[in-house]
Amino acid sequence: MSNASIDALFCPRSVAVIGASNREGSVGRALFANILMNGYTGMVFPVNMTARSVLGVKAYPSVLDIEEEIDLAILIVPALAVPATMAECGQKKVKAAVVISAGFKELGPTGAQLEAAVRDRARQFGIRMVGPNCFGLTNSSPKVRLSATFGRTTPSFGNIALVSQSGAIGVNALEYAENEEVGLSKFISIGNKADVNECDLLAYLRDDDETDVIMLYLEDLVNPAEFMRIARETTSHPRRPKPILAIKAGRTSEGARAASSHTGALAGSDEAYNAFFAQSRILRVETINELFAKAAALAYQPTPKGPRVAILTNAGGVGIMATDACVRNGLTIAPLTPRTREELKKHLPATAATSNPVDVIGDSDEKRYATALRLLLDDESVDGIIPIWTPTLMAEAEAVASAISEAGTKCEKPILACIQTIGDSRAVRRALLKDRIPHYQFPENAARAMAAMAEFAAWSHRPQGEVRRFEDTKPDVVRAIIAQARSRKPVFISEPESHEIMRAYGLPVLPARLVKTEDEAVRAGAEIGYPLVIKIVSPDILHKTDFGGVKVNITDEAMLRQEFAAMLEAIHRQKPDADIWGVFVQKMAEKGGTETIIGMNRDPQFGPLLMFGLGGVLVEALKDVTFRVAPINDLSADSMIAGIRAHKLLEAFRGRPARDTACIKECLQRVSQLVTDFPDFAEMDINPLLVYETGRGAAVLDARFLLR
Repeated sequence: MSNASIDALFCPRSVAVIGASNREGSVGRALFANILMNGYTGMVFPVNMTARSVLGVKAYPSVLDIEEEIDLAILIVPALAVPATMAECGQKKVKAAVVISAGFKELGPTGAQLEAAVRDRARQFGIRMVGPNCFGLTNSSPKVRLSATFGRTTPSFGNIALVSQSGAIGVNALEYAENEEVGLSKFISIGNKADVNECDLLAYLRDDDETDVIMLYLEDLVNPAEFMRIARETTSHPRRPKPILAIKAGRTSEGARAASSHTGALAGSDEAYNAFFAQSRILRVETINELFAKAAALAYQPTPKGPRVAILTNAGGVGIMATDACVRNGLTIAPLTPRTREELKKHLPATAATSNPVDVIGDSDEKRYATALRLLLDDESVDGIIPIWTPTLMAEAEAVASAISEAGTKCEKPILACIQTIGDSRAVRRALLKDRIPHYQFPENAARAMAAMAEFAAWSHRPQGEVRRFEDTKPDVVRAIIAQARSRKPVFISEPESHEIMRAYGLPVLPARLVKTEDEAVRAGAEIGYPLVIKIVSPDILHKTDFGGVKVNITDEAMLRQEFAAMLEAIHRQKPDADIWGVFVQKMAEKGGTETIIGMNRDPQFGPLLMFGLGGVLVEALKDVTFRVAPINDLSADSMIAGIRAHKLLEAFRGRPARDTACIKECLQRVSQLVTDFPDFAEMDINPLLVYETGRGAAVLDARFLLR
């Protein structure tokens, strides 16, 4: 869809409000009044079947009775009347429509059918439709000044845009923006997203000259792949990268389904969104407060060149708290240069702290504070600064704010001010905002905002990455195994078949044979070479160790015969009705590797969700795993490996050589290609993937595939 079609929503030359009303307390009156009172620069026409005028403006019985062309129609009519009203808009050649009316798919199947009828009618006439069941939109640009909502507040003009799937969240956000004096370029509530959705709007805002930062409130996504593509274009634009911040509602997973694979048990909807946002280069936030705190920093201040931050304070305890918050959020406490420290010593009392965090001590006035601030800003080892002021009688908070603001106009480093005053906080905020310096009540909020800036700066300079495509795969082998598995009752992929699937995609499986008898096992052992592992193969036994279905470290033929017989006897005793397909005789892996896991769970919205972490029996207990949506590129594979908490165990550690992370990376990329090529797989685990030291590769010890 071209941006021109969305332009009719945000920059209409004329608006018809169908359902405008004189009745006090009605949505039709509130929305029409907002358009009038906020100085909309175009023409506005109320449509009301019975009134001659609405709020003193001539009214029309139908949109068809208006002589002028209409760019945008806003529908505030009963749900059942919306299809016919949309048809009239089509006859009038209206370009875009916003359906405020509720009573559609949010009410169930009947409402969903009505919504589909409205969408079809809009598409029939080429009308781009927002909603239904939405709160409206605003464009605060002085060129437009359109406030088409029924809320109490209209945002001032700024360079931040907000897209909200929830009308109520939109109301709260507009109120919050007014209270915090944060200006917005555009706001839109998208409601049920029957037509226009987050992809359309993100593409529009990507190219919008008046928007520098994009905020989103989302409950779901219409087209995740398209959304990711547009998001990455937006955040990594070569000339004008724009940060995107998102709240995703519904983080908990009450009643999450029980899953037979480790990946299924660990992968929930929230993990999928975390992975998706990381790959899309979107900053995920938790609250409206955090959304605006980070957006203001990104919108008003220059991007830091790195994560090194300086902290300036007049109170030691607050400086310590700020230091902890910075480190906890991934920032680095900048090591000040010797020159800076010497200059600080010249200008500060002997009792002041001249290392980072710098404490000018409690008797400081605004002049001493400003001197220290300028010295820190001039230090080449500092990428950004958080100046903190605890109110004292030595200086007025507003005077300190002015000193910070003046220093900020003379540098290209981000400053996020934290002046901890309550009574005169509005005056302090205005003193800072006049020079576009955000104000934070607490240092933790400033630290989180600075960390978001550093993260975005790193993203915007990082390459997009490439999805590696392996040409040595044998998809026909996998296709045949899947067909064979689907022909069975129950549908089941055995471990030998799982190993064949992985072998077909170049994963490092060990030599193995499926055998039926003891003598066949002995012949297989002679071919493969000792030591061996043997495993029972049965569709009725998923967790083999629970039934004695795994025997390890078999060193010779005699031991193989003994363990083979003992295993079958144990299985027959504990599960006499089990359907035994045979025994899997496998080369035993060399010792000395680190157990890891690679898995996949097919998310209903995002598709294949890859997992990596420490493996073995503790995977669900430790839950030290990372997720990404397949297909993954090389950078995503790297971030999966580096993202686990125990990543140090894969590096050179206390005399132990580093693990072969290059092999892990290739395995992740090969699994990504496999599960992307074959949507038949619902879940899969490689657990463990035993990883040896650098250059020695890895070995798949166990694997399981489940079909959809």
